[in-house]
Amino acid sequence: MMIVDDSSVVRQVMQEVLGRHRDIEVIATASDPIFAMQKMKTNWPDVIVLDIEMPRMDGITFLKQLMAIRPTPVVICSTLTQRGAEVTMDALAAGALGIITKPSIGLKDFLQDSSADLVTAIRGASQARLGRFRGTATASTAATPPPRAEARRPVDPAMQDRFAAPKLSADAILEAPTARHGNHLPTTDKIMALGTSTGGTQALEVVLTALPPNSPGLVVVQHMPEQFTRTFAARLNGLSRIEVREAAHNDRIVAGTALIAPGGRHLVVKRSGAQYFVEVVEGPLVSRHRPSVDVLFRSVAKAAGRNAVGFIMTGMGDDGAHGMREMYDSGATTYAQDEASCVVFGMPKEAIQMGGVTEVVPLDRIAGLIERHAR
Repeated sequence: MMIVDDSSVVRQVMQEVLGRHRDIEVIATASDPIFAMQKMKTNWPDVIVLDIEMPRMDGITFLKQLMAIRPTPVVICSTLTQRGAEVTMDALAAGALGIITKPSIGLKDFLQDSSADLVTAIRGASQARLGRFRGTATASTAATPPPRAEARRPVDPAMQDRFAAPKLSADAILEAPTARHGNHLPTTDKIMALGTSTGGTQALEVVLTALPPNSPGLVVVQHMPEQFTRTFAARLNGLSRIEVREAAHNDRIVAGTALIAPGGRHLVVKRSGAQYFVEVVEGPLVSRHRPSVDVLFRSVAKAAGRNAVGFIMTGMGDDGAHGMREMYDSGATTYAQDEASCVVFGMPKEAIQMGGVTEVVPLDRIAGLIERHAR
């Protein structure tokens, strides 16, 4: 992998942190994209960690050029500001797969403390298969650099566990559903629950922008840091015919609206009579994420049962697999995005293997399925 950042402190500390992991090798660093492109002529990286604001060429311009020449997994390392959030949304739209936030001060301590997030993002990006649905991912053979090496060193479990957060289940937030939760009286309104991670920002854009204004209410978990989900929702709102916004405590789930879980908090669905609403709650990481898809799906299983439809989409790891099985057991119809259209097939694969998926479908069918279940 390669680190492209104009801060020598960031480059040094990242190398030190990543050097502890036998499955990650930093083959080069660069202080700006111009130097990076020179080094990439002889040694093309599997993953690039990219800053946004740099001299001579900004990260967004470099990212767009990279995706036009040869799509390569990119993780953005951005400052935690409102302007940084807006620019980072541009980067995700251009093809970046993940976000690592960094403060303007205390960089060294922050990167040391956040090593687990950094390593997880890099590992997820390394598994990505770009060009599955992104329109910009068409490479020019004349300009294509030498092929990337496919060999990977095995993950060192001891080192992985040392830096990973404790893996709690949804039990840390709410009790598991029981048999009675599958016996909800049917209602005329269905609610749709979507969970996604790596590659999900682009996948959600594909789905949400294809929905008509009268689509059923949606609740969404996209793994994303604090301060970014509001900007992400606003961007999708500007592109979609439905209303898309960051969820607030006690928001009702209504037709024509998608509620996106705020970064750093869990989203829980509740029912009052025939109406559904959400609670935004604090709590520990679940399946190493906050918000967690497992928490959302479990709450949907309890509140809606067979009145719900679940979709688990592209992403690394297994967050959402247990919750989808609970939705399935409560009578919900459940779908997993297929491997061919996923950037990373981890989350859907785990849900399929757990036996909680009604049908496996490509990305371009999901919007149509949402409409069909509304009818």
